[in-house]
Amino acid sequence: MDYIQAGVNIEEGYRAVHQYREFAAETANNAVLGGIGSFAGMFSLKEIINAGRGIEDPVLVSGTDGVGTKLDIAFKLKKYDTVGIDCVAMCVNDVLCHGARPLFFLDYLACGKLDAGIAAALVKGAAIGCRETGCVLLGGETAEMPGFYDEGKYDMAGFAVGIAGRKKIVDGSKICRGDRLVGIASSGAHSNGFSLIRKVLPNLEEDFGGMPIGRALLEPTRLYVKPILNLMEKVEIRGMAHITGGGFYENIPRIFGGRPLTAVLHRPHYKATENTVDSGRIWIVPPIFARIAYGVKVTDGGALDKSAAIPAVDRRSAGAEAQAAGIDMLSTDAELAKLMFNTYNMGIGFVIALAPEHVEKAVECLDNQGFPAWEIGYVEEAKGWEGGIYFE
Repeated sequence: MDYIQAGVNIEEGYRAVHQYREFAAETANNAVLGGIGSFAGMFSLKEIINAGRGIEDPVLVSGTDGVGTKLDIAFKLKKYDTVGIDCVAMCVNDVLCHGARPLFFLDYLACGKLDAGIAAALVKGAAIGCRETGCVLLGGETAEMPGFYDEGKYDMAGFAVGIAGRKKIVDGSKICRGDRLVGIASSGAHSNGFSLIRKVLPNLEEDFGGMPIGRALLEPTRLYVKPILNLMEKVEIRGMAHITGGGFYENIPRIFGGRPLTAVLHRPHYKATENTVDSGRIWIVPPIFARIAYGVKVTDGGALDKSAAIPAVDRRSAGAEAQAAGIDMLSTDAELAKLMFNTYNMGIGFVIALAPEHVEKAVECLDNQGFPAWEIGYVEEAKGWEGGIYFE
């Protein structure tokens, strides 16, 4: 028996790495030494120092994350070119929360049987994410593990390093009562809550506004790096939260650093109505979340009590009818709404805290860069030492 008979194809790995090199080269700059295929990625310390020039007391800021079970949808639809963007976004958006500019990124791929074409498409997405955020795809690892991962299944994770000045690090310590919270639009479910999505939306070909809902779910996570770094040059941002796993309830309180503060959030709209005079200035939860909410409520074995009346919808086609029912449910079912806000970003992928006088300028700056933003709440003192959030 040889290695191929054991399930590992070294030649396929060589083919994958050959394609990785091309994608990584598109993100490289003068700081990169060598290239993909060596034992480690090398990033010039001199260039890191140059990157920190003008920054008082530079600090390296790192983060790591993965794509999660969103990958399963990508493989079922045989669409592999967006989840690499997700992987980069999950890492660099976290680093950004402390005001850091990402310098480089490394990825990790694991599978049961390597297909160089699929692996290359995944890494190509990572390269796109790196280019859009101004960081280098410095290297990575591709692990073929037959018998451990099912054939056709891949896992993808990443690691990012950024730089920020110690005195400019955003850690929430300057947030105070009365500060405003501005939410920046997401592109959809991003990369969280897909274990639940896969249970409640089993038909990926279901119509969703003229496209298969599976395609809508694969919309990649938004990259907030460039607009936020640009905004930081114009106004003081006192805290930032990347709305990922745990939704609003877990992530927004993290910006307070354990201090006795509470986020008071305005209730969103679930659809535009005649009373919505200027929907562009009002946070409206995107339709995909209403469709997920309907699935959560009606799916057998779901998390919520099934005793409440549920609108009759043809489960085989669902689509717009289920979406409309989901809107009504979110508007009237507090338990369902809390579950959704504790799991998903609900249309807000990134939240910043800033002084009231800076809100208008911040919203205008973000809008002008193609990132719709809304004032979604404010900061209040918590009772005792237990902070958190609540909707008014």
